[in-house]
Amino acid sequence: MSTLSAPRKQRTPIRPARVLLHTFLVVTALAWLAPLLWALFAAMRPYAETSTKGYVSWPDKLTFDNFTNAFQQSDMLHYFGNTLLIAVPAVLLTLLLSSMVAFYVSRFDFRVNLFLLLVFTAGNLLPQQVIITPLYRLYLLIDLPGITMSGKLYDSALGLVLIHVAFQSGFCAFVLSNYMRSLPHELTEAALVDGASVWRLYWQIVLPLCKPAMAALATLLSIWIYNDFFWAIVLISTGENMPITSALNNLSGQYFTDPNLVAAGALLTAIPTLIVYFALQRQFVSGLTLGANKG
Repeated sequence: MSTLSAPRKQRTPIRPARVLLHTFLVVTALAWLAPLLWALFAAMRPYAETSTKGYVSWPDKLTFDNFTNAFQQSDMLHYFGNTLLIAVPAVLLTLLLSSMVAFYVSRFDFRVNLFLLLVFTAGNLLPQQVIITPLYRLYLLIDLPGITMSGKLYDSALGLVLIHVAFQSGFCAFVLSNYMRSLPHELTEAALVDGASVWRLYWQIVLPLCKPAMAALATLLSIWIYNDFFWAIVLISTGENMPITSALNNLSGQYFTDPNLVAAGALLTAIPTLIVYFALQRQFVSGLTLGANKG
């Protein structure tokens, strides 16, 4: 009896271009991971050992003492709370206001809608260092008695929230307007025929359809605002009011700084951003790719 042999699968030929691509990706990934791994390696070594043997040496022991000391000495939990008081309202306000602008310029036709969108987007092109002097003086002149601890807009969490909303709204309005333009106009036209108000059209019809884009922007905004150092160091003078990025200065002494301790503190501050990214990873990827599939 003759037996039928299963057809052999043909092996896909290895293309030089694909080998070159994978080599480039591996090298790029290692280049990005090298500083992080080096910081982790330094953070797990005692300063006495690295000062004697140098950083390019085999460690005698690896411990997490630097992480514990960095967390305790910098009062990191308190500054994490300060950062949440700034980042959460700033992200929510930015998404709310920018989605309103995007809804207006993408769903209503009038002469200056494109110009209005360009004005909002142009705010992101202005370097922060250009306006820091007039903005600093403006913050000192605005009195808010009973609203902020300092009695002024300067040296307050409210001041940082407002500046983040002002600088990030342009980018978010630009992204959301392009996303809303890809939504079918028949949805809004049918709602208007049924007697829906403009607010209901925005809040109950258009905004729920923008959840993937909103999640992607929320991820980016959370990371950008959390990692901000420039505005925090300029507009906050009281050490107790500073966010976590500025509070790393507490690990540096006047005459001596332990680089291993600072590396441990920097790695600890990066944990919340990783949590936000991994928690919203699926929404972030879908928000970046869904708009590209729209006709």
